[in-house]
Amino acid sequence: EVITSQGKLEAKEYVDVGSPVSGQLKKLHVELGDVVKEGDLIAEIDPKIYESQVEATQARLKTLAAQKREQAALVEQAKQKFDRNQTLFKADAISKEVFQDAQTALNVANAQIASIDAQIEEANSSLQETQTNLGFTKIFAPMAGTVVSQTSREGQTLNANQAAPVIVQVADLDILTVRAQVAEADIMNIKVGMPAYFTILGSQDRKWNGTVRQILPTPDVVNDVVLYNVLIDVDNKDRQLMLNMSTQMFFEVGKAENVPVIPVGALGKRLEDKDSETGQAYTVKVSSSGKIEDREIYIGLMDRTNAEVKSGLKPGEKVAEASVTAKSSDTKQPARMPRF
Repeated sequence: EVITSQGKLEAKEYVDVGSPVSGQLKKLHVELGDVVKEGDLIAEIDPKIYESQVEATQARLKTLAAQKREQAALVEQAKQKFDRNQTLFKADAISKEVFQDAQTALNVANAQIASIDAQIEEANSSLQETQTNLGFTKIFAPMAGTVVSQTSREGQTLNANQAAPVIVQVADLDILTVRAQVAEADIMNIKVGMPAYFTILGSQDRKWNGTVRQILPTPDVVNDVVLYNVLIDVDNKDRQLMLNMSTQMFFEVGKAENVPVIPVGALGKRLEDKDSETGQAYTVKVSSSGKIEDREIYIGLMDRTNAEVKSGLKPGEKVAEASVTAKSSDTKQPARMPRF
């Protein structure tokens, strides 16, 4: 028993390689289809602006260092004057006001040293930022894979103020994912780990096998039809599959071999209240000794044409197709009795 759906092939693992800094795309080192390793140089942004920012910040640090040395000398001078006035004040040689002025001058000099230290700390932080931005002008591959798309060209100005502009996309093509859209009527029968296989338009004779990896909880609604996305991974080391190929997906809900079956058209009334662990209950019309009688049977797996008989019928017995029987009641023709 299988559930069918349509799907598309996409990369399981991929990354959009972008630029975290703004500037002109000076050099692009890869082309579409190139295979890259993690750490390979992908592109370069013109570094001139960021180099000048680094140099300006380094120059500011030198200026602040000189100011700190100058202020340190003033602090030493203010301390010497404070110590001298403190001695004179204890000997009642100067007024209290003069002593307090010397004390205030020393405090102000120390505060200015602290202010310069804060400015140096701020400048060092700015230097780290500008050096980081300068490093970002060289963009490296964050993973190994194949360049599958290119959205920026050499000479183009990239603006990273709101979001990092994408330059190329790198994807691992060794493992692809089928994104199959399953109708809401069938999704309850799909389970994670369920075996599945698919074919593609260019090679319908070959089947690619996989298992259900994930069932996404949020559906797509297309023309009021609710479709759930089911993801199935497939090995592609032979590179026979390509991105965005259309697939015909088959989910194996159940499988039975060498079992008795009857045509689905032979199933009569559904007896839901009599369902059991054996299977689903139906009535069928059975030919016995030249007569047609109603019989209760239990059905297991079912596809669009055949149903597995779990109990109620024996191999060799004849059943009437329900649609044919209904027709014979109007036309006085005998029901067709297929053997199962």
